[in-house]
Amino acid sequence: MTTYVALLRGINVGGKNVIKMTELKKSLEAVGLGDVRTYIQSGNLLLKSDEPESALCKKIESQIELRFGFSVAVILRTLAEFEQIIVRCPFPEKKVSEIESLSNSECLYVALLTDILSQDSVKSLLKYNSEYEEFFIEGRDIYLLFHQSIRNSKLASQLAKLEVPATVRNWKTMNKLLLLGQEMDENRPL
Repeated sequence: MTTYVALLRGINVGGKNVIKMTELKKSLEAVGLGDVRTYIQSGNLLLKSDEPESALCKKIESQIELRFGFSVAVILRTLAEFEQIIVRCPFPEKKVSEIESLSNSECLYVALLTDILSQDSVKSLLKYNSEYEEFFIEGRDIYLLFHQSIRNSKLASQLAKLEVPATVRNWKTMNKLLLLGQEMDENRPL
């Protein structure tokens, strides 16, 4: 079985699309997904399945809509793909540490997309690349480095306007999900 990281877009934010993780876990196990685990309340899942990504994604989205009454986008990555996201980070650790120490907040994020962006979408994002908001696109992932808070970022606000669904996670969450995935992947040494 393949270990997947599943990220749900826009749940448990501002009192909208509320899902208790224990209920979500039970619901997904009921449709045959294996070893379902959750991490914090923002829609981070680890699970095992033999299904291909597109079928698995539809299965999870359908189950959420059926069980909880609303639709959400699900972004999937295999554990191997997730590991590559961490390994390929284009921003040097020293630079990230310096920015975090100056801003007193997290500065490194990843936007995970369902599909690769069109050239038009890439061009529209380039307008927001600046000395204070940097990004780098790698396949279906966008690395985001904010020298100030993500909360007031013009670049971050553009992600919701892309032609494909995207969800954003901070670097600490990304690393924690990788660690949890490695721990549950029986084929990998810890």
